Amino acid sequence: MTQNIQLIEDLYASMASKLSQFKEPLTLTEKILFTHFDTIGGSHKRGQDYVDFRPDRVAMQDATAQMALLQFINAGKKSSSVPASVHCDHLIQANNGATTDLEAAKVANQEVYDFLSSVSSKFGIDFWSAGAGIIHQVILENYAFPGGMMIGTDSHTPNAGGLGMVAIGVGGADAADVMSGLSWELKMPKIIGVHLTGSLSGWCSAKDVILKLAGILTVKGGTNSVVEYFGHGASTISATGKATICNMGAEVGATCSIFPYDQKTKEYLIATEREDVARAAERISHYLRADQGAIYDQVIEINLSELEPYINGPFTPDAAYPISQFADVVRKSGYPEKMDVGLIGSCTNSSYQDLARAASVAKQAKEKGIKVMSQFIITPGSSMVQQTAKENGLFEAFENIGGTVMANACGACIGQWARKGAEKKLPNSIVTSFNRNFVARNDGNPNTYAFVASPEITTALTIAGKITFNPMKDSLLNDRGELVMLDAPRGHELPPLGYKMGDKGLQTPQMNSVEIRISPLSERLQLLTPFSPWDGKESMELALLIKAKGKCTTDHISAAGRWLRYRGHLQNISQNLLMAATNAFNSQVDSVYCSLTGGYHRVAQAAQQYRDANRSTIIVAQENYGEGSSREHAAMEPRYMGVKVVLAQSFARIHETNLKKQGLLALTFANKADYDLIEEKDTFVVEGLKNFEPKLYIIKADGHKIEIKVNHTYNEQQKEWFVAGSALNRLKESAIK
Repeated sequence: MTQNIQLIEDLYASMASKLSQFKEPLTLTEKILFTHFDTIGGSHKRGQDYVDFRPDRVAMQDATAQMALLQFINAGKKSSSVPASVHCDHLIQANNGATTDLEAAKVANQEVYDFLSSVSSKFGIDFWSAGAGIIHQVILENYAFPGGMMIGTDSHTPNAGGLGMVAIGVGGADAADVMSGLSWELKMPKIIGVHLTGSLSGWCSAKDVILKLAGILTVKGGTNSVVEYFGHGASTISATGKATICNMGAEVGATCSIFPYDQKTKEYLIATEREDVARAAERISHYLRADQGAIYDQVIEINLSELEPYINGPFTPDAAYPISQFADVVRKSGYPEKMDVGLIGSCTNSSYQDLARAASVAKQAKEKGIKVMSQFIITPGSSMVQQTAKENGLFEAFENIGGTVMANACGACIGQWARKGAEKKLPNSIVTSFNRNFVARNDGNPNTYAFVASPEITTALTIAGKITFNPMKDSLLNDRGELVMLDAPRGHELPPLGYKMGDKGLQTPQMNSVEIRISPLSERLQLLTPFSPWDGKESMELALLIKAKGKCTTDHISAAGRWLRYRGHLQNISQNLLMAATNAFNSQVDSVYCSLTGGYHRVAQAAQQYRDANRSTIIVAQENYGEGSSREHAAMEPRYMGVKVVLAQSFARIHETNLKKQGLLALTFANKADYDLIEEKDTFVVEGLKNFEPKLYIIKADGHKIEIKVNHTYNEQQKEWFVAGSALNRLKESAIK
């Protein structure tokens, strides 16, 4: 048993006590947030007030855990103040297959795994070894519980909302703070209600709910909001299906997503050997759902009975098309119709039910004599899912049609895919059951048109070899010359004979005097040196590092793929700074003007030259800057390389917080059109720092000065982070006092 039932029962007692004081109807989100307030009282207006919370848990994946734990080490604590876990899932490259790839990863990443294992053991943190599974599936199986609150150093932490948990993606500095015993600050979110009616059937799955919603809300429509699902339709969706929906809620910018406790939740808890948690939740179940008459800031209606399968993409997860319209979109847009690879799995869709439904489609290809036309890759979500799926014949169904089962890891979803031929950068189409499809994310090829669909639709398209295939109406020619159709998928929500637990891959902490060693010659790990505090001056002068054009996600700011190996070494990983961002002045990638040399350089090279010459720099960007992953490297790298200010038309929530945590000044244009005023050889001056009322001026090449009105969202605590040089510096100051 990996959960402390007493902690859960204590929380439920506190919930009952605190919520009994409220007379007005509350949403489920409000009930959980109010229960986790650090202090009672004060204003908590949605979308306005910052509130301090006390989360129940912290979760970290191996790529982000390195920096989070390096920061936590500096906090000087003897153990984590809250239950926490580390999961080794990001550093395993998908190449030849599960066994080979896992062994290769253990050799290649031994230094990092040893570091994470030793730190976890020393500070009382659960450590899940490589092969144990993807963080969010493992969390769902072992730690998530109704009514709880968790933060995790991965943007898809909201996956746990499938079991009724407020689970929020954060940067590593937030994780380090909470493990150090501090409260965690969040602007009180707005609440978007999604009313589900009807029930899913045929080719439709839970994935189609969130694919449709992504089209409605777009990639930033859920910013600073929790998406809360309710209605009879919600109770018809399996617990893992609910988790899929909550997981991909990150793609609409939502703080998190959540479903109420119901019979499906109870069944999943019991199936994963947590009957005691289910019993405790049953006793307070009326607190684990929204009250009748609860008020939402916006309500969206979705009838599951009328829903059809969706395919989203390419290049953005909110380009949403029902499958009945998708073929026309492909042909009109000139997307490559031939499908090269189908990939199912990832943290979004790798449950037993996902694999079972996909396997039922795969079996038909064999039984009906249909030749499979595309490469097929399958990624289970955890060791438990892997063992259960294997014993129930699901892998055999995939392998019989040429599928390759990869390790229980993130793999191609995050760019850890050794795709042969990708370096040729040829135009091609792939379909995945992943969550994101940003340019070059999966295989490094900017000409890979990546589309997102459910596992069952992805499997059907893989068999057909065309992204325009619609299994609901199109037929295929079999090896006997007959036109046949695929039947709608079938699959149990939970394995009929139960889950096969086996060796989970969990190392429980020893809490001993483990010595943490990092070689000074290491290329992958490096102890952190605190960032310098604000110099106390009223103004600062800045050179323009880059004016980024278009979408600039955390993938653009701090690329993953081969750079994952440096996630614990700030100096080395900073060499990828903004290497995928497009320069607005020459429309090129990783090529910016440096006023010190009068020439063009890689972004990291230009930044380093400015930094070494004691010239601070500014980044200018457009809408939703920092969309995507929670990786704080996208904030730490600019800070390390001498960037002092980031000016954008708008920020993604997690990234804006990460910038603040690292002591940067995050500003937005008061007039978004002022972005167009900035020219390549401009310099900048920011004034008003002592009173924290920043004013920004453009200094033109001829010396002409233009004021740009800017806004910020810093509260008093965040201003202290800026003054101290980072939130971690401020934490140390407080400890000393």
